[in-house]
Amino acid sequence: MAKTIFEKAGGTYTQVGDYMLPDLLLAEEEKEANIGIWEMRHKRYLKQNHKVLYYNLMTSGKLNSYLADIEQQAQNLFLRLVKELAEKENVTEKLKSTDMMLWVQKMNNIHNSATEIVNERIIYNI
Repeated sequence: MAKTIFEKAGGTYTQVGDYMLPDLLLAEEEKEANIGIWEMRHKRYLKQNHKVLYYNLMTSGKLNSYLADIEQQAQNLFLRLVKELAEKENVTEKLKSTDMMLWVQKMNNIHNSATEIVNERIIYNI
């Protein structure tokens, strides 16, 4: 029997009943699917607004590594911004122990501000 294109390219088959099914495996980088909030937001943005880039990354097998890099950048920026804004607003553990509700209010404001900045600089930006 003549070899198929798949076999010529190094692919193999496994017989299941009367059928020969190709042995398809994901690349190592595609197996790791640790999806974070920033990654999901950027993926949705690409899918809705930059379809060509999204499908090019997906078909080349680089989408997950690209999104993981975006996740790492966004997470680092977010943590740095929260720390800097908390210092700037003088939100400390001392405030937390004296006036818990004020501390929660200020931390929520800082969290929301940092989220908006990360969205603008990384997530919704190509």
